[in-house]
Amino acid sequence: MIINLFDDTAWESLRPLTLTRPVADLRIGILTIAEKWARTLNAEKGFVTQPYLQLKYPALSRAELFINGSVCPDPLLIEAITCLKSGEQLEYNSILLAFKISVNDDPATVLPGSLKPVRYTTAITKVSYPEDIFKWNDSELKKDFQLITKGRSSAAIDSSNALIGEDIFLEEGAETYCATLNSKSGPIYLGKNSQIWEGTNIRGSFALCEHSQVKMGTKIYGQTTIGPYCRVGGEINNAVIWGYSSKGHEGYLGNAVLGQWCNIGADSNNSNLKNNYAEVKLWDYAKEGFRKTGLQFCGLIMGDHSKCGINTMFNTGTVTGVSANVFGAGFPRNFIPDFAWGGAQGFEVYSLPKMFETAKKVFERRDMIFDETEQGILEAVFNSTKQYRHF
Repeated sequence: MIINLFDDTAWESLRPLTLTRPVADLRIGILTIAEKWARTLNAEKGFVTQPYLQLKYPALSRAELFINGSVCPDPLLIEAITCLKSGEQLEYNSILLAFKISVNDDPATVLPGSLKPVRYTTAITKVSYPEDIFKWNDSELKKDFQLITKGRSSAAIDSSNALIGEDIFLEEGAETYCATLNSKSGPIYLGKNSQIWEGTNIRGSFALCEHSQVKMGTKIYGQTTIGPYCRVGGEINNAVIWGYSSKGHEGYLGNAVLGQWCNIGADSNNSNLKNNYAEVKLWDYAKEGFRKTGLQFCGLIMGDHSKCGINTMFNTGTVTGVSANVFGAGFPRNFIPDFAWGGAQGFEVYSLPKMFETAKKVFERRDMIFDETEQGILEAVFNSTKQYRHF
């Protein structure tokens, strides 16, 4: 099967996380949304997204089935989508969930409402705002754990570990020594060639994706996902880190989402609860203002390529855009625009040449090339976010 995952208006409300990727490329649980659909449908996947992202995330020309990239699969929804006939679209209230066309049809000519509607009435898991990722990470992690491990056996777990519960699965090459792993509240998954170092305490649900490392003495609470090629330490609670990012030192990260290529300096902390226990508001790119989240606990949302220096303090409900560099004493503002350079004492524009110079070095450390495609995406983000940089 060949599928394309399309962006809807969630792409706008999920910024800054989606400024550098389609919605379906967001990680929630163990897998990205696109990976979930590809696995469950045994399908080859493509993306229908913003023009400046299509070179990196191409659409597949032979696809007949198009699925909303902000919606996570579940058994009933999978059944409803696979039962669609050519010329039909599946709808949940006003949300277009999926549509099917003939292989000879041009999807660009398919207008909303032009296909025969099929109603879907069961509740769905739709990622519409950044906080939805950590809010629903626990339930998605448990579903992904079942999807990935069903019918398989875990690699051996060294006897030096203290194991509480039985829902612990290690992929080939995963290592953990002298750690406490408690899966009574949720499963613990260690991806291929991942490592948990000595003295770590982990409480499920928890996922450590391939080639990532948890440093000595780390404390990780449930509902947390560390994506591939990351290194983490300190104290982490209900957080999702996409991949290729580091929080390698002491400091607290909670109710948070970090994108790719981020780095959190030593002894940096985010607050996830206001002193007056009031509802947390988050910056909304579309509104150009703050939006009520309905949450009492909400920490840091950080876009790709952003970094902070040592001892950085993030207020409750801080949104940091793409390619921001934050440092200095005091609390910076609750919205740090894309390509901002500075901190509580003030910001200036983080110029593209300067940012590219750093990104090239970061990629080289991973034996990767910061190519023209990556540069083109960041240049497009830089230009499209100018209105938020009021320095």
